[in-house]
Amino acid sequence: MRALTVLVALLLAVAGCATPPAQAAPWLERPSVDLSYDLAPDLRSATGRESVTFTPDRRVCELVFRTWPNAPSPASEGNALQVTDAAVDGRSTEPVVRAAGAPSGAPGTLVELPLPACVDAGTPVRAELGFTLRLGVDADERLGTSAGTAWFGSAFPMLAWVRGQGWVRDDAVRIPGETAVSEEFRLDALRVTAPAAAAVSGVGRTDGTAPGPRPGTTTHTFRADGIRDVSVAVGAYRVLERETADGTRLHLFTPLAGTRVDPERWAAEIDGALGRLEDLLGPVPQPDLWVAIAPSQSSGIEYPGALQFGDTAPRELPELVAHELAHQWFYALVGSDQGRDPWLDEAFTTYAQARATGTESGYVVDEDRDDLGLPMAAWAERGFGPYNTGVYVQGAAVLLAARERAGAAAFDDALRAYVADHAQRVATPDDVARAFAGLPAVTDALTRAGALPPT
Repeated sequence: MRALTVLVALLLAVAGCATPPAQAAPWLERPSVDLSYDLAPDLRSATGRESVTFTPDRRVCELVFRTWPNAPSPASEGNALQVTDAAVDGRSTEPVVRAAGAPSGAPGTLVELPLPACVDAGTPVRAELGFTLRLGVDADERLGTSAGTAWFGSAFPMLAWVRGQGWVRDDAVRIPGETAVSEEFRLDALRVTAPAAAAVSGVGRTDGTAPGPRPGTTTHTFRADGIRDVSVAVGAYRVLERETADGTRLHLFTPLAGTRVDPERWAAEIDGALGRLEDLLGPVPQPDLWVAIAPSQSSGIEYPGALQFGDTAPRELPELVAHELAHQWFYALVGSDQGRDPWLDEAFTTYAQARATGTESGYVVDEDRDDLGLPMAAWAERGFGPYNTGVYVQGAAVLLAARERAGAAAFDDALRAYVADHAQRVATPDDVARAFAGLPAVTDALTRAGALPPT
């Protein structure tokens, strides 16, 4: 066996294939979460409960959660999350709810739980919250219900802590895009109670089913060692399960009402794109991938180990699949503050999409732009079209051009090292600057584009 290992290493060296860098270890004191949903028979609402055990790395006097279904875009589609009760270390407490960007009439997006007394770094705190969830009918959002199905992501009170920084309280903004930031947490259990005939998609590994609390219901349980967010799909779905070429367990949920692309084509596209992205970025982050088609969605939305897609047209499938899968590395594995630094998420993801689909020539740098590093609050004032052009397209173009100037092999090695070094963390632009410090062609290009500050 030892001789075989040496032989393989020699063959890889001869072929010019570097050994993938080792990933950074997870945060040992990452939060642990137990989360449950109980869906109504019509799949238009749910009641939920969450318990969180959190060990801060600095002194805190309150806990801060974000309720992203109340942000302007999902709220405008009829979605809402309302915290109904809360307790800290077993003692009831009154949640303090702040609008923090929520539109008028919607519950706030920021929920504070005052602590009975401030606690020092390293002191565990346990919070319990009850909540209700309302889903918009035929919503073109990450939450909604349509055609006998329901889907919802980021649909729970999300702990808003970043190691070394503290609570993140930035307002939600009026643009359909991600603004969340979350440290990775251990999902001790995700329990979804739904009508017995419904198929249920979750995150992580499935841990079986059990009879639900009422006749005609079933509870499905999932667990994950490290995850930043949770996505669920429920209802009249056809389920295709198989192992992809890289060993990922794919769980594909397509509506029984039908889709424009056959499930086998979906599975083949996902399988191929995963392999190409793994070659670019390193091992696929999660062993299970849950993919659900949301009938009234128009695009795709990413979660760690889970994806939501609209009923995509065949011609759009390759690039959309590659893009959402690339988010498994950028945001799911290497986290970022999506509200403050959206380019860390979308520019790298669109770059990987272009490489995986062979569409690099479609991205040309606009030398007159220097706004790549703007936060979502600034893009919200301009609209989604300018945001897409300024971050997705320009970001990918800058990275592709920088790769050509710096040398493909050196750029690829630095990018894989960045992914490995910042796995299970919330990265910043400074981390990118350090990762590419040996390639001034890259840092200079990002500085000119406005993503990195001048040195």
